[in-house]
Amino acid sequence: MAIQSPVNAIPPVVTALVLIVVAVELTLSAGAMGLVGGPGGIGWRLQALQEYAVSPAVVDYVVMRGDLSLDLLKRFVTYAFVHGSFTDALFGGALLLALGKFVGDVFHPAATLALFVVSAVAGALAFGLVADGTQPLFGAYPAVYGFIGAFTYILWTRIGQQGGQQIKAFRLIGFLLALQLIFALIFGGTMRWVADLAGFAAGFGASIILAPGGWDALLGRLRQR
Repeated sequence: MAIQSPVNAIPPVVTALVLIVVAVELTLSAGAMGLVGGPGGIGWRLQALQEYAVSPAVVDYVVMRGDLSLDLLKRFVTYAFVHGSFTDALFGGALLLALGKFVGDVFHPAATLALFVVSAVAGALAFGLVADGTQPLFGAYPAVYGFIGAFTYILWTRIGQQGGQQIKAFRLIGFLLALQLIFALIFGGTMRWVADLAGFAAGFGASIILAPGGWDALLGRLRQR
């Protein structure tokens, strides 16, 4: 019997997303340790956050002032690949891999990528409209929460098909939000939870269309009305 590598089971689009996170973090960490880039490499992470993260100021320029320049628009996606530290990237990449694999095994590759982008953009918009000042948003977590939204939608539909209580599908997001609240009360928190919640909502909502057969089912329900 041939032995298959577990890496081969990971959908290529998820592998590509995780590899981007890994490549960016390895570059920034190597620069911080002085292994590459010389003295300038130490400041690469700060420079990356300045050039690729999203902030309330960026959202204000795009939404309120109608500035659709590429330098600003790219940040609504690129922020998801830049993290504040190696540990931050490690957790973000691991969650992206695990949840992305589950979603990618069910969704079409294009739908999986669209889900990532939609969740990241929704998280950035929500964060920018609620947070104050120049506080940056970075990291894969809003997009990861989008995958949690898709995961929840999959469970929600399966439980419904089995005649069970569909509210059970929301246990994971409820647990994670409660955990975030506890950490915020103990250690103090930022408005990043808003981006995570928006990412989850966008992921769940987008799954209604992006899930296999979702578009046809939606059209069918609309015709019935």
